[in-house]
Amino acid sequence: MLIAIVIVAALFGMLFGFDQGVISGALPFIKQDFTITPFMEGVITSAVPLGAVAGTLLAMVTTDRYGRKPMLILGAVIFLVGSLISAFAFNQYVLTLARLLIGVGIGASAMTAPMFLAEVAPARIRGTIVSAFQLMITIGIMISYMSDAAFGGTGDWRWMIGVGVFPSIIALVGILLSPETPRWLTLNSNADKARDIIARLQPESSDAEIDEIITEIKESAKDEEAAPAWSTFLKKGILPVTSFAMIVFVLQQLSGINAIIYYAPEIFKSAGFSGTTTQLLATVGIGVVNVALTIVAMYLVESMGRRKLLILGFFGTAASMALVTVATMMNIAATPYLAMIGIFAFIAFFAVSLGPLPWLYMAELFPLRLRPRGMALASIANWFFNFVVALLFPELLAGIGIVGTFAIFTGFCVIGIFYAIAVAPETKGVTLEEIEQRTVAAG
Repeated sequence: MLIAIVIVAALFGMLFGFDQGVISGALPFIKQDFTITPFMEGVITSAVPLGAVAGTLLAMVTTDRYGRKPMLILGAVIFLVGSLISAFAFNQYVLTLARLLIGVGIGASAMTAPMFLAEVAPARIRGTIVSAFQLMITIGIMISYMSDAAFGGTGDWRWMIGVGVFPSIIALVGILLSPETPRWLTLNSNADKARDIIARLQPESSDAEIDEIITEIKESAKDEEAAPAWSTFLKKGILPVTSFAMIVFVLQQLSGINAIIYYAPEIFKSAGFSGTTTQLLATVGIGVVNVALTIVAMYLVESMGRRKLLILGFFGTAASMALVTVATMMNIAATPYLAMIGIFAFIAFFAVSLGPLPWLYMAELFPLRLRPRGMALASIANWFFNFVVALLFPELLAGIGIVGTFAIFTGFCVIGIFYAIAVAPETKGVTLEEIEQRTVAAG
């Protein structure tokens, strides 16, 4: 049962990834149909992360009251409707509004699904299970790139986007058949049902062990019956958690990841690759590397630990972005290939570290009653800076070129190295309740 539920919840990551990645291959053909400027290109692309801010706020006010499962159901419905409207959009404004709607679904499910996964997973494999969400994001991105390449020959961007309808239906059916999380049920006076679900999720656990899990959940929440005030996040023990969860997402976005995900064909064109087909095939390569290394991350996150992996990720992404910057600045015959190596290396280091770890950290670090609002704050930081990068990248590329733009990304990756060394905690193998006790003790 645990495996089935994890697959269903992680499917929302695939929807997230698909809608992030599909625009990269569709944009060249959308520009032909609607004759849009670089600024409008940024608006269409950035509509998803902007909508995700609203989706995050929606999830924040509903997940505690109505549960994790209803929010995921709503997210799947929004994905489905938004994908259909996008595929049939008759101008750039309808397309932008449809992508804004999709963003609401992404924001709501991107906050709720990691929470759902963290709350159903046993502590010993929680890192691997929550990382499955990031794996499915990368699979969704890869599928979107394949969809772009498949329809690239005909330039049919509507089919590129419309493919997203099918995983939306699968996710909706799957989550309708899934249970609510034991932690939410216990917190809402339904411990008997929670006990039954834990027994099905962890059939190897004895009755005494299940009772102990229920007791730990109750103990962690007994003094936090009311929804927390926002000022709680500024308290001594909570502020370091809040700031870390937000800043690590900001640095993730400013590393340049979504400039590559959203605009990969444009980047390959600027690096010297000619021909739309070549650019789309190179983009598929990004998707394949992303998936392969995210699978590796699911092992490393438990064997190597969170802290060391985050530091390694910032080192690797900084070096990779520096290679792209220097290669394009040299402008020699080998520049396209050196730039491609740098981009692929960046994706590899990102996939094993900067990709999954911020989502995992935000699901682990906040105490139970603070978790929805705390994760909302972290998610808003993520989506706002995602929006900024997506909106400004076309203008930056047109204004200061690929060299200046990637030099900026390199600088933020270097900042990330020092920040991770100074601040990043280790949570490998620690239960959510033990993490909460540490946070409370620090306050």
